[in-house]
Amino acid sequence: MSPKRIYNFNAGPAALPQTVLEEIQKDFLNFKGSGMSITEVSHRSKWFDEVINDAVARVKRILKLDARYQVLFLQGGASMQFAQIPMNFLDDTRTADYVNTGTWSTKAIKEAKLLGKKIQVVASSEDRNFAYIPKNIKFTPGATYVHITSNNTIKGTQWANYPDTGDAPLVADMSSDIFSRPFDASKFGLIYAGAQKNMGPAGVCLVVVRDDLLKLEAQNLPTMLKYSTHAKENSMYNTPPCFSVYTVQLVLKWLEETVGGLDKMAAINQKKADLIYNLLDTSGFYRGTADKDSRSQMNVTFRLPTEDLEKKFIAEATASDMGGLKGHRSVGGCRASIYNATGVKAVEALVDFMKSFEKKNG
Repeated sequence: MSPKRIYNFNAGPAALPQTVLEEIQKDFLNFKGSGMSITEVSHRSKWFDEVINDAVARVKRILKLDARYQVLFLQGGASMQFAQIPMNFLDDTRTADYVNTGTWSTKAIKEAKLLGKKIQVVASSEDRNFAYIPKNIKFTPGATYVHITSNNTIKGTQWANYPDTGDAPLVADMSSDIFSRPFDASKFGLIYAGAQKNMGPAGVCLVVVRDDLLKLEAQNLPTMLKYSTHAKENSMYNTPPCFSVYTVQLVLKWLEETVGGLDKMAAINQKKADLIYNLLDTSGFYRGTADKDSRSQMNVTFRLPTEDLEKKFIAEATASDMGGLKGHRSVGGCRASIYNATGVKAVEALVDFMKSFEKKNG
């Protein structure tokens, strides 16, 4: 008998493809005939070499990266990158632009300022509680990079189109929408993404960095904080989080070989988002919190008429095997995170529940 599985709408750590979990379960005690678990094999072994090399190759294929890009698997999560990026690329003569679209952008800005780096917040949507993505931004000529957060899990907004930053490379926190849709990677000097939202379990952060930015790297940094350290050692300067990297590799394999790539994944994600947003737009009971042209396809944030109804909604949804619908503690309300591994069937069940709840309580 298969174990009970709920519909998982958690914002992170979030849902993983069931077939991936089953493959992990099947091979957990004896990985590839090694007689050891993946959590036991040496990171210097042939078994883990195959895992990390395949993961790197799949990232490059899926994102269509050219030879200028290095693919790294680092520790410290995306939050470490808030500091590591300005430490590596900004010195006393360089400056960077930041766009503030919510909590994670705010944290990145805070870390850069804490380090005493010269940065400009060239646009912000704080004036309306981060309900939209800024437009018509004037970037600083000669900026070393422009930092954005591609998708905002807490406020439910997402860049539909990335900004034209001229000669300044984009640096993006893509933790919550990496591998959800195709995009032109050549615009980006660096992409980083914590795994626990859309590509694996917590414990590893994917960093894709272009060679021209690597050449700007500061020389007086601790060894572990230099990107070049990890690029030279294929992310194995020290012991990597082997299990997390292994799971990411399996998720990438699922994305390529089962889903069929980013174009097909994007179509599925569009269908899921449309199902919920169409309900929000036709309901007088539920209210979306993000502007329509800035809505996230990954994190749908909404409110009910009262906080008491929101508590009832979350409790009844949980009792109906729909987990993770409570909004972030900083904003309240409700949130459905519909990452790649949360399928159309789950979203259809949620929409049916929402309609029924509205009929009984509206």
